[in-house]
Amino acid sequence: MSKSAKRTGRFLKSLVRCAAVAAVAVGLGIATPHSASANSKYSGIVVDTKTGKTLYSYKADTPRYPASLTKIMTLYVLFEELEAGRFGLNSQLKITKTSAAKPPSKLGLKPGSSIRVKDAILALVTKSANDIAAAIAENVSGSEAAFARRMTATARRIGMKDTTFRNASGLPDSRQKTTARDMAILGRAIQERFPKYYGYFDTRVFTYNGRRYGNHNRLLGAVRGVDGIKTGYIRASGFNLVTSVKRDNREIVAVVMGGRTGASRNAQMKKLIGQYLPKASTGPDRSDVLVASAQRGPAFHAASLEDAPIPGLKPDLDGGPLVTGTVPVPAKATAVAAYAPERRTAIALPEAKAEVSARDRIINSPLFGHGNVKPARKVAQVKKVKTFAIVPGRPFPSPAKTAESEQVEVASAEPVAMGDADIDEDGTVTVASNNSADPEPGWQVQIAAAETEDLAISMLKRAKGKAGRALRGIDPYTEPVESAGSTLYRARFVGFTSKSEAWGACKALKRAKYDCYAIYE
Repeated sequence: MSKSAKRTGRFLKSLVRCAAVAAVAVGLGIATPHSASANSKYSGIVVDTKTGKTLYSYKADTPRYPASLTKIMTLYVLFEELEAGRFGLNSQLKITKTSAAKPPSKLGLKPGSSIRVKDAILALVTKSANDIAAAIAENVSGSEAAFARRMTATARRIGMKDTTFRNASGLPDSRQKTTARDMAILGRAIQERFPKYYGYFDTRVFTYNGRRYGNHNRLLGAVRGVDGIKTGYIRASGFNLVTSVKRDNREIVAVVMGGRTGASRNAQMKKLIGQYLPKASTGPDRSDVLVASAQRGPAFHAASLEDAPIPGLKPDLDGGPLVTGTVPVPAKATAVAAYAPERRTAIALPEAKAEVSARDRIINSPLFGHGNVKPARKVAQVKKVKTFAIVPGRPFPSPAKTAESEQVEVASAEPVAMGDADIDEDGTVTVASNNSADPEPGWQVQIAAAETEDLAISMLKRAKGKAGRALRGIDPYTEPVESAGSTLYRARFVGFTSKSEAWGACKALKRAKYDCYAIYE
């Protein structure tokens, strides 16, 4: 074979390899130099914890929505309170009407009840409970708004220049913004500042009031060396994850923001860990003496105890309503808090719409009646909707291909009385929407993939009513999934404690004429 023929063969092989890598990257929503445009929300960074050196960066300074990554800072401030002695792990946090009314994900505690600080920490780490995050804010600072101001001031002190907090949970607020770089700074700072409490982030299962809550961070126990720390998701942000890894005398903090799905986000994080952990330093920890530079990433100094804002008194939670007020902040911190971060890039963020509770979305949906009405005693009207057959292991069909979609008659939902819906005492429906955090790992049952979230919720509500006792105490859940350029919504039941329980529920659903299959995820 001639030299020119050999060169041509090698060139063609390299093209095939590049095409294969690009195809995998696009499929996972991973941002490579050639596929970054495929997912405009993606940002990522990997930082050597020991040196502060940036090992990988992609749009790390572009504004993003933190979603439940916010709760890392909520816990940072709570840990300040614990270290200062103003709270203890057994201190009780009161639940107000305001905190109890937060939408899922939540523990669902009633107004007037209380929860121990230790349990509150675990509820944020595992369940990512929005109601408990709000309760922490109110008990520490008197109101969530005051607590958010303290969160922002704390962010400035540890070097998070481009982060502003407006709430303690990460629920949608267009003014609540951060960057992947700032989240990496926070992920490092909370470990250095609070080694005594950081171990809570490694909790895999939390049991409270007889219920088990698994950690949403599925890399715990799946990737050697991962010891935390937090996931997050709202529609505007995509799927976020901050991860800490300690292995073979190397330590990194990695951040992935804007994943299309939880699975693709986790796949990208595993890829970053595998590629960049071997490049981290095995030497001594010297991050505390680093000077910020564009090449090596910003240094940070964990906020000292002396800098922590010191409220005069804790809110009087036993003697009436909470009193809203500002938290005294030292002059140095106040000056920093007033700083408006300069935008490094002029980028339009996707609009973060105000969160609507699942209850309001269901009750006000055109698929349901409106308002508090009594159930009608008549045969449900039947209308045709497009659904898709579920075949485990096969991709979902595209909604655009209507000619291939089977037309199935489904009874439309009748107006339901408020008391007949699955509604908590605080007035929010217990259906977990795709604005909630990922369900805890375990057995799930899927009944359909619908074109709209409203339709998926409608199917779940009706199926739960038909299956009866088999789904008692089981949570309905919707999850968006991309298919051939369109979005479908999986309609699932989650929270089964065993394989046999999930299979039993699926049998009950099949008797009620619902297709289904059980899956562990």
